[in-house]
Amino acid sequence: MSARASGLGGRVAVIAGTAALGGFLFGYDSAVINGAVTAIQAEFSLSAGELGFTVASALLGAAVGAWTTGSIAERLGRPRTMVVAAALFLVSAVLSGLAGSALLLVVWRVIGGFAVGMASVIAPMYIAEVAPADVRGRLGSLQQLAIVTGIFISQLVNLGIVELAGGDASGSILGLDAWRWMLIVEALPAVLYAGLALRLPESPRYLVARGRLEEARPVLESLEGGDVDAEIEQIRASLEGEHAPRLRDLRGPAFGLHAIVWVGLVLSMLQQLVGINVVFYYSASLWQSVGVDESRALLISVVTAVVNIGGTVLAISIIDRVGRRPLLLVGSAGMTVSLAVTAAAFSTASVDAAGDAVLSQGAGRTAFVAANAFVFFFAFSWGPVVWVLLGEMFPNRLRASALAVAAAAQWLTNFAVTQTFPRLSDTVGFGGAYTLYAVFALVSLGFVWRFVAETKGRTLEEMGADVPPAAGVSSSA
Repeated sequence: MSARASGLGGRVAVIAGTAALGGFLFGYDSAVINGAVTAIQAEFSLSAGELGFTVASALLGAAVGAWTTGSIAERLGRPRTMVVAAALFLVSAVLSGLAGSALLLVVWRVIGGFAVGMASVIAPMYIAEVAPADVRGRLGSLQQLAIVTGIFISQLVNLGIVELAGGDASGSILGLDAWRWMLIVEALPAVLYAGLALRLPESPRYLVARGRLEEARPVLESLEGGDVDAEIEQIRASLEGEHAPRLRDLRGPAFGLHAIVWVGLVLSMLQQLVGINVVFYYSASLWQSVGVDESRALLISVVTAVVNIGGTVLAISIIDRVGRRPLLLVGSAGMTVSLAVTAAAFSTASVDAAGDAVLSQGAGRTAFVAANAFVFFFAFSWGPVVWVLLGEMFPNRLRASALAVAAAAQWLTNFAVTQTFPRLSDTVGFGGAYTLYAVFALVSLGFVWRFVAETKGRTLEEMGADVPPAAGVSSSA
């Protein structure tokens, strides 16, 4: 029975939206550094390489967090894992803002990154497990909507803090540098996330896997209604022979892994290789480097964040009607073209007498429009759809491990892209960097066309039919 038919869709949406608050913190934590980059470089006298590592350091923590969250969630349950992530967000926000050295800033950003990695795994996992199949894509997309909203709010907060500090991120507010306040403010949504996560019901699939059927029954009744006993039996059948997540369960005939695991890994990596997070980590400093003043550069970042939200809302409205695969194909094509135009515009930059890069007015407008077109195409395709697919494409017995591995690969790729951008832009320029990202966007088009199957409308239990059980593990799914 569908959530709409049973009249329970509103409750499921509220629960999924609460879980997706981790995505808000994920987006906020990832993008808040954007407004502080220039001030941090000046504060700690960092080279381009050191700056790149400082910005990207959180992504190392995110990779470890993503890698370990599957096992943490199996031990603690889904909501308690969210509370742990919220606590780490809180600690990182406050202590990053108070860091007295670049080393301490890196340490606390890595801890915050660990929380980001946890949020990137636990939210899609939980939402996929509580959402009925007919609305799972829409509800899974709430994670991405929360991420882009977090990005938008972080840019808006950064802009407001800079204005209060007289237009300078190194300016002082109540005796503390403005850039430090940018990081500290994240503590507020972290506290809210922890409080709301404590009120979430446990995943019924987690409860069934633990043999806690009497606890699972009322949760399923409140989420889906219908024949709850039949649903429990279907979940039990898909989990037959289930054990704690093990990486060796991912082994298969396709170069050591199941083919579906490879698809998830490559999707995760391509999502980052198109360079989307360069826009959100470095856009303010990028625009300043081509002659835009700091306040206006932050305003441009806010506009880009609004475009990001608009694209994500469009994806949510059509993903369960259009499907996952068509959105990815259209997004890849649009990203390829817009990135190529962005690269062409930045390649026209000249160098003035002071040694600074300068874009002509026409090239600047072209770069602005093309960069925002890229963000839009990403936002209504690869941004939400990859997270939806990662939450639903793996069979129950592989989901925790496969999602953890795919998310860890995504964060490591994000780290590589973010770490290399300052040096890449110094050596081949912004035009060369964006050309490379355009090539990866073109590769993503071919990969989806050849390897990605549609998952629209399929139950999580049906996904198990695509993957044979590991040696010694039986499955009737």
